[in-house]
Amino acid sequence: MNDDGTGLLTIGELARATGLTVRTIRYWSDEGVLTPVTRSAGGYRLYDAPSVARLELIRTLRELGLGLDDVRQVLAGERTVAQVAATHVAALDAQIRSLKVTRAVLSSVARHDSTARETTLMNRLARLSAAERQRIMAEFVAEALQGLDAVDPEVRERLRATTVDLAADPTPEEVDARVELAEMLQDPEFRAQMRRAMELNSADGAPGEARGRSLWFAKRLVDLVAPARTRGITPESPEAEPVLHDLFGDAPRADVLERMLAGFNDRVARYRELIALVNRAPAPPHAEDFAWVVAALRARTDS
Repeated sequence: MNDDGTGLLTIGELARATGLTVRTIRYWSDEGVLTPVTRSAGGYRLYDAPSVARLELIRTLRELGLGLDDVRQVLAGERTVAQVAATHVAALDAQIRSLKVTRAVLSSVARHDSTARETTLMNRLARLSAAERQRIMAEFVAEALQGLDAVDPEVRERLRATTVDLAADPTPEEVDARVELAEMLQDPEFRAQMRRAMELNSADGAPGEARGRSLWFAKRLVDLVAPARTRGITPESPEAEPVLHDLFGDAPRADVLERMLAGFNDRVARYRELIALVNRAPAPPHAEDFAWVVAALRARTDS
């Protein structure tokens, strides 16, 4: 304590009382978060007992990661510690999410031995903002459905409701899926495939028609094909023909195959798998049943 009888502390005494360095205290004083009570005749800064408590609070807030502007606002009574803490919790949460994505991207890069260009692309696609993801999906859906008023309403609503929400702690596999999905949604060839599927769906219906006809067909397909597969009937065998007839009647097999491939080809199946993987949803069911029908139709149309 200063020996002039005032009970004030020099900066050196304040440093010894708090365990902080003189340099740190001087810096905080220069920044205006710890103002000296007065100065000695020799021009040295002097502090009082409340300065010790103020300094302890400054140190605590700084150790928690708060910037000097936040500390200054708390000390001035402009914001409470709780308000500042809540702000920093949100900022830390965002930083943690970003670090988790970074870790997953780096793990994926290491796994695939990616080139510099591939790494840049992967990082950019993995970090697409929610707004960017929504825009890409909206453009994809709009192109698929534009002008097709007779698309099954159930299919229309499901397509429009599709979301792509990468988890806050993605695995490298989920990052891979998100990157692949982002590329697929922007691929003109895949967009054309989805558009063709919607055109065929629309051609089978009429505006204002009751919803669910497409899902009814999918359910009927599974009900017929799953037992056949269980019995060991292969797509190429003659025993597969009654199943196809129950599904499609006497419709030309080549026409039916075109329609099936539009909605259930490998890329569409992969699209559904990626959506499920990124959203941590169950894998799309019954893919084997649809593949069985496509194989059976191909066996009867290939020359």
